[in-house]
Amino acid sequence: MDAREAALRRAHDHAVRWLASLADRRVPARASVDEIVRALGAELPDDPSTPADVVDLLATACEPGLTAFPSGRFYGFVVGGTEPAALAADWLVSAWDQNCVMRAVSPAYSAAEDVAGAWLLDLLGLPSTGSVGFTTGATMANFTCLAAGRDTVLRRAGWNVDRDGLTGGPAVHVIAGESRHMAIGMALRYLGLGKPDLVKADDQGRIEPDALRHALTAGGQSPTIVILQAGDVHSGAFDPFVESIRAAREADAWVHVDGAFGMWAAASPRYARLTAGCADADSWATDAHKTLNVPYDCGLAIVRDPSAVRAAMGERGDYLIQHEHGDPIDKVPELSRRGRAFTAWAALRSLGRSGVADLVERLCAHARAFATGIAEIDGATVLNDVVFTQVCAEFGSDERTDRVLARLLEDGTAWISGSTWHGRRVMRISVSNWSTTDDDVRRTLDAIRRAAVNV
Repeated sequence: MDAREAALRRAHDHAVRWLASLADRRVPARASVDEIVRALGAELPDDPSTPADVVDLLATACEPGLTAFPSGRFYGFVVGGTEPAALAADWLVSAWDQNCVMRAVSPAYSAAEDVAGAWLLDLLGLPSTGSVGFTTGATMANFTCLAAGRDTVLRRAGWNVDRDGLTGGPAVHVIAGESRHMAIGMALRYLGLGKPDLVKADDQGRIEPDALRHALTAGGQSPTIVILQAGDVHSGAFDPFVESIRAAREADAWVHVDGAFGMWAAASPRYARLTAGCADADSWATDAHKTLNVPYDCGLAIVRDPSAVRAAMGERGDYLIQHEHGDPIDKVPELSRRGRAFTAWAALRSLGRSGVADLVERLCAHARAFATGIAEIDGATVLNDVVFTQVCAEFGSDERTDRVLARLLEDGTAWISGSTWHGRRVMRISVSNWSTTDDDVRRTLDAIRRAAVNV
């Protein structure tokens, strides 16, 4: 116990120093992979090491190679920081070391999953009887939901995929907007469904209902899945759910919504209009480690009909203890998993309903401030309608935009990544961190202005 306590105390001290450094440290990493490998030691030692010394070595060797993802000035991807209560809860998750798949074995986890799941359905305006499963992230959340959809539409067509697999069965017609996220393609590939039929989207990435209706008609009577999105990864735009879901229902299609970060708009009275009609879908995927700001990894697979996801995901071994009310094992693919619901519960309990709404609205306010500030920079143009937390801008040409991005990373004040949108190189800002302040936005805009001078 003494060795374990000493190691934990060292880890706590290093963690506190790391978090305290975020206000002023460079956001990009300072060291390369090769440098960190040398510091960690490439050769496995012959003899044991004291646990506390191992923690010290890990922390000191890795610190120069850490990117300040938790900083309020990291906007490179759609990732949040870690809200304080969720961070502390995650430490407990590791200490408790529960295998969170069966009610009988870990009733504490199952209780936290039940409570957090009910709170999430309420906050997001989704059916209270839905199933909420906790996955590694939105990719596996999409996979889980689409597996439930695949099996359901095939079952309606008289095919039992659980018994017979996919070979020889009816083809599943999958339709998505042309601006869908790459995670959708990955999930469909894992499920053996191939590439989706892509339909036209407008200049902000919103699927066009008329084009969707035409694609549904062209598909004939085949089993069909329609994939919509809440929050385009470039523009932040939301699909028109009311019209799109109405068209899908006419074709008896399963409707899935990929809402990795955008589903959280429903938790804000000011932005809930963006998700109007979304609750009429059959399944929804989102990330708690994005807008809710819990630690990696925590995705949410939400399915209207619990029996549908149970049929797709549930499995039983002779040695497992099945509970009459169902188990966490019935909701997601992994048989072994961390207690992700503990951290989600902690974040939700800490923030409360008004705190989640305030978090969403602050992120959106920062995005609008970025759009206003960038528009004032000579030669810069904001390309998207800033409706949520995403901002895309260009600086006159692809070459100049890339030079501005490179100079910005050299400056180190913030991390903002580039992307290609509608064939143009863009600066893509994703505002996702609970700790981002007005001052962080001001400092970042100052850095962008410096990077844009004389390039």
